[in-house]
Amino acid sequence: MLSKVQRVIRPIYAIRGRHKSALEVAESPAPEDTVTASFGRFINGVQPQHLNPTVLQRSKRMVLDSIGVGLLGSTTDVFDLALQHCQHMYAPDDISSVYGRKGTRLSPTLAAFVNGVAAHSMDFDDTWHPATHPSGAVLPALLAVSDMLPSNSKPSGLNLLLAFNVGIEIQGRLMRFSNEAQNIPKRFHPPTVVGPMGSAAACARLLSLERSQCNHALAIAASLSGAPMANAATQCKPLHIGNAARLGLEAALLASRGLKASSLVLDAVPGVAGFSAFYEDYAPKHLTSPEEEDGHAFLLEEQDMGFKRFPAHLGMHWVADAAASIHKVLVGVKSGHISPGQVQDILLRIPHSKYINRPFPESEHQARHSFQFNACSALLDGEVTVQSFSPAALRRSDLLALLSRVRVEHPHDNPANFDRMYAEVQVTLVGGNILTGRCDTFYGHWRNPLTNESLRNKFRSNAGAVLPQEKVEGLIEVVEGLDRLEDCTHLLSQLQ
Repeated sequence: MLSKVQRVIRPIYAIRGRHKSALEVAESPAPEDTVTASFGRFINGVQPQHLNPTVLQRSKRMVLDSIGVGLLGSTTDVFDLALQHCQHMYAPDDISSVYGRKGTRLSPTLAAFVNGVAAHSMDFDDTWHPATHPSGAVLPALLAVSDMLPSNSKPSGLNLLLAFNVGIEIQGRLMRFSNEAQNIPKRFHPPTVVGPMGSAAACARLLSLERSQCNHALAIAASLSGAPMANAATQCKPLHIGNAARLGLEAALLASRGLKASSLVLDAVPGVAGFSAFYEDYAPKHLTSPEEEDGHAFLLEEQDMGFKRFPAHLGMHWVADAAASIHKVLVGVKSGHISPGQVQDILLRIPHSKYINRPFPESEHQARHSFQFNACSALLDGEVTVQSFSPAALRRSDLLALLSRVRVEHPHDNPANFDRMYAEVQVTLVGGNILTGRCDTFYGHWRNPLTNESLRNKFRSNAGAVLPQEKVEGLIEVVEGLDRLEDCTHLLSQLQ
């Protein structure tokens, strides 16, 4: 009787193409020429010798910056909330270290979570193009795994860098499969989409998973991905990075235990959405492996990373630099503040992006996502700093007076795209004079990267809020020599 039922059902699948596609995805093994399989081959096959000097140098800068913003982030309220939640709701599992908290350890996945939260708690972490925050989703997971491994199996610094670059590369490649991803996002927060995939890939590489397990790790991570942009500019946004690091690690660990998922998750299968669920114009391509004839060029070699000089959304750096140039004209070379009484009107010519157009921010997280706030802070003080987002700074009467005089325009030639946007600030003084400042590429952008000394100084300022000076300088030395470190024990011991 069962065989007759099966014979009746099969023609129905043949008639209903949508169901047939679903059945194929669920049951068909992945051929070696699928997009998903090509990603697995890359993760499994890439070796340290495939990292050229440019990629090594740029990735070490990313590691240093990510640790620094994570250490500073461990002083924030949102980090405290996340840490207390993990300590109170889960059984103790003293394995992996927590940024800036001496003697505090958690399970590997929870440590990845809280350290990821720390990295994004002030929106001070690196940003790439297409727009995402790549390091915070990957490094906390790799550090947690390194802590988890036995003392005689700790990864070398070079192997840690290899896994880190795998995680960065996977994120970049996935975002380049969509034109929609080129612009400042509207639907999904990108680190919640590509971040778990990068974390899963990096952890799979560090754990030396088999090729098929790498495929499954990505597919599992895809089912753990995605968070809405509505939670930008709230305390919830840092959780996006924490979850990306944690869930990617969990995906790799589940794959290592034999859990299987779709073998076509990265492919474009008609009628069944895999990773294409996140981008309507998703058009995947095969990822070349280093052993192939033409080799593989890492995206980080082609495009450097963007590093922030102050803790706010990347778009704020354009408008802050434009406003600071006007402050310099009004005040001169000496430091000082302008008086709101001098200003009649402030016009911002900025891209159209609703979630960073906030005329009167009510919290530090909203202020970090407000063109108006950052323009007025830079106009008033000549710069934007960590202290600019303190409760006292947000309530300043001079700042509120300037905010009330701001108008915005969205020129057609100014797209919401980190590679093409600009910011123009036009200030009309009470006497009628008009001053205009414009920024096309701020200092810290991948086209105008921070010097090594500027990046070290940012790290010293951030890490110095938590660690003694000797540890800060020691970390700089360790990270800059990471590719020569025999194992990561020395690095791990410096993070608390």
